[in-house]
Amino acid sequence: METAVRRFFARYESCFNRGLAGEIEPGEVASLYASDFVAASPAGVMSGKNDDGLRQAMAQGYAHYRAIGTRAMRITHLALSPIDANHCLAHVGWSATYARADLPETVIAFEVHYLVQILQGEPKVFGWISGDEQALLKRHGVL
Repeated sequence: METAVRRFFARYESCFNRGLAGEIEPGEVASLYASDFVAASPAGVMSGKNDDGLRQAMAQGYAHYRAIGTRAMRITHLALSPIDANHCLAHVGWSATYARADLPETVIAFEVHYLVQILQGEPKVFGWISGDEQALLKRHGVL
């Protein structure tokens, strides 16, 4: 399980960075997610489907990240909490780099906790729990 999930998150990181560069199709990113998912943050809990709405939201999300100066997202650490033979909680530390004409290079560390299901050897995210991204970006002057 651990090897498969580590490879999965290396791919996830690569997809995210190619998305920031405008070099990836939303369908490739969507392939990282299960057919249905749930997300929780201080803004609330939402659920969604892996459909055209998700692909559209991802394209808009990457455009937003580029607009605020996001240059790179790097995984700094990954720890797994196995749940059973097919599920785990992945604690992923991220380091995000931002830079714009009015913003010196700024690096922000944060963590996201992903619910991962592995079926037939293929991991997929079916949920995530994150902190208050907007507050963090405001605190660092990105927003």
